[in-house]
Amino acid sequence: MDRRSARLRHSDRSLPRRTAPRSCTRRVGGFLRWAQGASGERRLMPGAITAADAKTRVHGSGEVALLDVREHGQFGEGHPFLAVPCPFSTLEFAIGDLVPRVSVSIILIDSGDGIAERCAAILTRLGYTNVSWIIDGVHGWAAAGFTLFKGVNLPSKTLGELLEHEWHVPSIDVETLDEWRSTRTVNLFDGRPAQEFRKASIPGARSLPNGELPHRFGKVSAGSTAPVIVHCAGRTRSIVGAAGLALAGVGNPIFALENGTQGWTLSGRKLALQNKPEALPELDAVDLERSRASARAICSRYEIPLITRNEITALASDSDRTLYLLDVRSAEEFAAGTSPNARSAPCVQIVQATDQWVGVRRARIALTCDTGLRSAIAATFLQALGYDVYVVPDAQPGAKPNEGPKLNSILADVSAREAMNAVKGGAILLDARNSIVYRAGHLDGACWCIRPRLPDMQLPIDAAIFVAGETPQAKLIADDLVEAGYTDVRLLTGSLSEWASQGLPIVQTPKEPDDASAIDFLFFVHDRHDGNMESAKRYLEWEMGLVAQLDPAERNEYRIGPSPFAR
Repeated sequence: MDRRSARLRHSDRSLPRRTAPRSCTRRVGGFLRWAQGASGERRLMPGAITAADAKTRVHGSGEVALLDVREHGQFGEGHPFLAVPCPFSTLEFAIGDLVPRVSVSIILIDSGDGIAERCAAILTRLGYTNVSWIIDGVHGWAAAGFTLFKGVNLPSKTLGELLEHEWHVPSIDVETLDEWRSTRTVNLFDGRPAQEFRKASIPGARSLPNGELPHRFGKVSAGSTAPVIVHCAGRTRSIVGAAGLALAGVGNPIFALENGTQGWTLSGRKLALQNKPEALPELDAVDLERSRASARAICSRYEIPLITRNEITALASDSDRTLYLLDVRSAEEFAAGTSPNARSAPCVQIVQATDQWVGVRRARIALTCDTGLRSAIAATFLQALGYDVYVVPDAQPGAKPNEGPKLNSILADVSAREAMNAVKGGAILLDARNSIVYRAGHLDGACWCIRPRLPDMQLPIDAAIFVAGETPQAKLIADDLVEAGYTDVRLLTGSLSEWASQGLPIVQTPKEPDDASAIDFLFFVHDRHDGNMESAKRYLEWEMGLVAQLDPAERNEYRIGPSPFAR
């Protein structure tokens, strides 16, 4: 294992130890204590391991879930390459889907502040039997000489960069695209989800997300042999989208557009805004059979097993392996009717953001759609990421995969008007929504709070406490308060717009909570799509630098098959 000097990649400062929230200006007496004894000293729990031990286990041969329980902003500022985000603020709601097998090995990492130990205690109560955490968290990881990576969805984005190098995916720059469009016919597609296309896209592009594009290409191309160019906002989805077309056997010249919409704006060109995506084209019997044939060819070439309904049942009954059953069709198709027990994971995003669905390394993933093509394309990329993949062709699998524990939270509700009246009498109003959303508008007198920092607020034990925000974050904060001994805790109903329509006072606090306290928001190049050219440049440099940051163990996690561009 390569052990290099500790460093935080692509950062001009050391890993931040974010401060406690400062949005509640009234500091009151009392103190919440978790994982503490009567003396106030923190109890040590079994399960602590060194960063070196964790690194060995993560790159071992069995299943393991390395979960980063810090908040989104903290995670994005620097984390181990294979860490999966599972913030403490939503832990109990997320864990069942992310890590559905309770006996799997789980390793938690935090900022060395005790949050991982609190999470371990919660997971143990939920029935997880093999939970440990890294001593000193990310600081222990860095001190051991291991790299902390900025950004999110790193394994998936790094896969795109590796594919460009190893599969020699053809690409063109924006100048070439403009030149071609002035002299010839080209097919330009935006391979991102439709909601991203709506906000901004390259003029003349058609929205057809990755996975959907090869599945429906015969219908939208109408026999055209013109070059096909796929773009995204940056790099990886352009590369993956072009590769998906090649996997499906599309014979047109195929290219990824370098640097996507950000490269377009950096060149001085303007994007098309507020776009309306077309409905996904319906396929006839000929189109569907073509899609099935492409799926079979991909599975044959990349040795991806095609499995039946009965075989899924057998996989699901294996108590020593984790199984995810994912429906990779569009969200609209899923909503209209899905395979029993499957979760929706559209092809375009399960490849781009695998860690939003799959928390266990080297787990089994069974993918289903209608013809098998979208499943086969996603499976090829997920196999390259190191998972054991299966395709369910033309089937409606009924077997139930692993199912994690579910949270039952029963708390009383209170209206915003009742809460505001109670605040006048000394009640406390907490707002558990996202910090940036809170800045933009909240009920006058509400204090912003986030679960990891709740003990720091020192709320009086006899206070009535109302928690605003109809979210998992609010429910878990309320549950924590009840567990800590607070007897009058209620959830505030309604949304900001509803409160405003009732004439309740809404205030904005653009600087509160301050950036250091807003640990749930990632400030790293967050404004790259909003006109900040320097952020766009930094983001593209970050993407292109991902492969060079990998140590040998991280690089060996990938199992990339033969290039579809070399036939």
